Formats: sequence, C-alpha cells, structure tokens
Amino acid sequence: MAGTDEEAVAAADDALYVLTAVLLTPAKFPSVLGDDYPEACAALGMAPLADGYGLVLGQDGDGARWTVVIDDVSLVAVAIASWDCGMEYDLSPDERTVVAALPGWPLAVAVAAPNVPPPHDPDPEIADGPPLTPPDTSVWGPAQRRLGADEIALQWATWREQIDDTEFATSGGASAGDSSASTGDASTTDGAADAAVDAGSGSGSGSGESVDADEQPRNAEEGETGEPSERGQVQKQGGHSGILRVLAEARAYVESPPPLGRVRSSFAPGDARTLRADGPGWSLVARTDDIAFVLLDDEPGEVLPVGRGPELPGLLEALDKMAVRPL
Repeated sequence: MAGTDEEAVAAADDALYVLTAVLLTPAKFPSVLGDDYPEACAALGMAPLADGYGLVLGQDGDGARWTVVIDDVSLVAVAIASWDCGMEYDLSPDERTVVAALPGWPLAVAVAAPNVPPPHDPDPEIADGPPLTPPDTSVWGPAQRRLGADEIALQWATWREQIDDTEFATSGGASAGDSSASTGDASTTDGAADAAVDAGSGSGSGSGESVDADEQPRNAEEGETGEPSERGQVQKQGGHSGILRVLAEARAYVESPPPLGRVRSSFAPGDARTLRADGPGWSLVARTDDIAFVLLDDEPGEVLPVGRGPELPGLLEALDKMAVRPL
C-alpha cells in the first residue's frame, strides 16, 4: 500500500475532522488487526517501529475516510486518556509527525463528522491504493476471537462472577484451589478439563471426569461486535485438547519469545496484572492472581475457563515477566 504519496497526505491533512484515535504500539494495538504487533502493522502496510505509532481516524471535507499515521505516540495517548475521562481534547497532529495518510479505516467507527457528506472511501485517484476496511467479524474467525478476548479483559468482573470455584474439582474430588490436587496439573493430558460455552444453542451436554480446569461453561450468543454474550446455563465437560495446546504453546513462549506483542501485561486491581496472550488460532486472557479464559478459532463463540490448580500460577507469573507493558 502506497499511503505515503504526497497528494494523499495533503488530501487527508486538509481539514481532517478527527473522529477517534488509537495506539499502535507493541503493548497497545488494535488486536482485531492481528495476534501481535508486527502482524497488526503489516495489516496497515507499516513497518513495526519500536516506538510505534498513533492512528488518527477521521473524514476530510468531502466526507472521505482517512487514517493518518503519526509518530507522535504521546500526543495520541494524551488525547485518548482525556477522552476516556470525559474531557475535551483537540487532537491536531503536526504535519512533521505525519508518517502516512491511508485511505479508509482499519476499524469500525460508529460516528461521523457533522456537516460533511456521509463516510465513504476516497477517490481512487487521490487514494493511490485500496482503502483500508475493518476485518470481517460477521462470522467467527481470528478477528472475532480476538474481539471476544478484548471484551473479557475489559469486563473481567462480569465474566468472573459467573464462575463458581467449587466447580474446579479434580478427579480426586479436591478443589482446584487446593495445591495438593496433583491430578490438576494442566501440563498432563488428563489435567485440562474446560468449560465450553455452547454458542447460541441454549442446551447441550458434556461428559467426562471433572479435573483441574474450570468445568463451568455458559451457553452464549454472539453479540453485534462478535463478543460472546454472558447468558446461558452451566454445563460440565471433560478434558479439552484445545486448552492443552494453548497452555503448551504459552509455555513455549517463555522458553522462546514470540513476536513482539503476542504477550501483553496491563493494569489490574490490587497487585495483580491482566495478561493477554495470543497465538495461531487462540487467545488467552488471565489475571495473575486468578484464573484464565481461552478462546479458540476452532470453537466458535465458546469461552473456556481454566482453573488455577498447581500449574497455572507459575505459567502466568512467567508470562508476566516476559510480557510487553505500557510505558
């Protein structure tokens, strides 16, 4: 994607009505664009610079959609923080900070600038390249799976309160919180039972012996943005090979660091941290002092809680030590 053509930059900078902005850094990037920072940058045709970028999404005087990429990350961070606090902030990037002006928007934007034509793609002669478009989240896939993980991280308390820790029973009947429950070792083949959310079915059944990981699924329906909903019944299921694979690949990250941004650590109440890890076909969200949730491309709309047991705390601690953190 060209994007750096002087005519395109001039067109986007001319009376750009800013609608929103997002960060594109190793520790904070729109995860819908990729499993890691380099992948998210590649989706925009940008090089994965160490300091990252700020993405300013807006419309020009003709109503055309533009994404202006700037290298003043702190400016965008201050604007986002101000908006989050309900304060006004005039985000006006200096021309010298503009790296590229890309036609279109890589993310869905629900608002539009007043007193200009409705949002539309720029004229191809000006854009000098195909317009950016948001990933398709109408069907379950990587983008929708990552959106679901984003929602769980954002609404952790809501999801967590639906999980009954007494359901984290090992095959020997001990609670998953009991460090003596050796059968709950998530590194073993029979130590990774999960709770699957049956998307939209409202029914279903599971069988198998209770083990260390959470066995309390919720039937869920996909919302408009693709995140699994929080409604449904609790059902028990047996061991889940998908969770075993995720835990094994997450452990491999500790030994062999993955691409930048695959593991991120952010603020959580108390002394805990919120961990986010992604990999080929999976996303994991966890609190370092609590349990984890797993989403899989192969399990549409399902959220799989994983109990702590004796293995998960150490894994989360190790991931947190090597994770990228916001400055």
